[in-house]
Amino acid sequence: MGAVMTDTPAPASGAPLRLFNSLTRQLEPFAPVHPGEARVYSCGPTVYNYQHIGNMRAYVFADTLGRTLSFKGYDLRHVINITDVGHLTSDADAGDDKMEKAATSLGKSAREIADFYTDEFKRDLQWLNVRDPVKWTVATQYVPQMIEFAKAIADKHCYELDSGLYFDVSTVPDYGRLARAVTDEGEGRIEEVASKRHAADFAIWRKTPPGETRQMEWDSPWGMGAPGWHLECSVMGEEELGFPFDIHTGGIDHREIHHPNEIAQNQAYRGAGSLDCAEHSGARMWMHNNFLIDRGGKMSKSAGEFLRLQLLYDRGYHPLAYRLMCLQAHYRSELEFSWEGLGAALTRLKRLVMGVAPVRDIPAAAVEDRRLTDLLDKFDAAISDDLNTSVALTLLEDVIAMKRIDAAQKRAAIGTIDGVLGISLLDVLRGDLRIRPKAAAITDEEIETALARRKEARAAKDFATSDKLRDELIAAGVEVMDGDPLGWDWRLEN
Repeated sequence: MGAVMTDTPAPASGAPLRLFNSLTRQLEPFAPVHPGEARVYSCGPTVYNYQHIGNMRAYVFADTLGRTLSFKGYDLRHVINITDVGHLTSDADAGDDKMEKAATSLGKSAREIADFYTDEFKRDLQWLNVRDPVKWTVATQYVPQMIEFAKAIADKHCYELDSGLYFDVSTVPDYGRLARAVTDEGEGRIEEVASKRHAADFAIWRKTPPGETRQMEWDSPWGMGAPGWHLECSVMGEEELGFPFDIHTGGIDHREIHHPNEIAQNQAYRGAGSLDCAEHSGARMWMHNNFLIDRGGKMSKSAGEFLRLQLLYDRGYHPLAYRLMCLQAHYRSELEFSWEGLGAALTRLKRLVMGVAPVRDIPAAAVEDRRLTDLLDKFDAAISDDLNTSVALTLLEDVIAMKRIDAAQKRAAIGTIDGVLGISLLDVLRGDLRIRPKAAAITDEEIETALARRKEARAAKDFATSDKLRDELIAAGVEVMDGDPLGWDWRLEN
């Protein structure tokens, strides 16, 4: 359980890496628990449905953090969990198990549901160029360890009711400090359960009700049942990274209930020390990305379209445009979604890809030009300042725009910055960004035929026919780009 502590600075030279710790609400220098390593745990999805693009922002953030740690010279050990049991229909520890409910409604097994939506989630990550973690941890594969963890804290910190084993939040100091929302009544959104000692107490183990049989249940000292959602991350984090590890990430919604409960369990497991020492929480730092919001009210499931990456693709937007949209805002700021904003991000992405094209296939060379090294130093300072990706993007554009510069060095500088931002500029071609909208009524072949006819008309100075063909293409959602080698693109209007 113990870990060797060190204040060793980052092994790479450059600006010191400073990150915002949600637990202390302040910027702190990154000091690894293990010299030269960075151990990061990210809360993964509950795989009962497709992931909303708002959920996917968390993984763009975590990937950017991981890429930054790699850039700074650390050996990254990143773990992401897959929750396939234990997460109830309310994040506030109430309702039915999401997996069981989805399986029943779709007439499939919980395992089938989990496998299908896990694959869909991983495909979304690939679309966003999110790197795979060192390890995926799947909750159902750690149930024996969860039972042992619960047994280790049960006597001093838990009590048993007919419905399960509950954690008594009064047995650890500073409960709820992460959320900063503790009241005399406790967390009001926690499920009301008869006989609970405190409103904020939460389930460690949920017993299967008498007369019922669940698809996923295990025997335990507290009867047949399943682990609580909060227990899973405590166990998988400790098992794979060891307490304390460096950074725990998640969406800001986890900051209010899930992570405070996880921290309480970690405190109990490590001796119930005060959170004045952040390491008692199980991690040195807790980091959270803010919400994706939609002021136009078109983003929710109730609007009739589940806003996931597939829908963006079906409308003709490359998924990397969404990654770029996320990078344009600081991860701790709310990010407003609109189709107009996504379209602007796609346009910016196209310009970046076009700007990189002249040096894409040139072998990289060591960067020695002072103008480039100055820009790389500024980039290092920006990304080391709590992942300031918006400034980093403008610096990338400055590098791309540089004239009279050695092409091989320029290519290397672009590769360095893009390696952190993860936009795939050295791999994606401009034509790759021309995605056919699902609702398009004209095919690529028909477009090419119309353009050939238009070229012939222009050569014959038949400008009436040329203009008529252009207008027909525009009406079909096609933007004609005279003089551009690409020739045409989809006109995306919302």
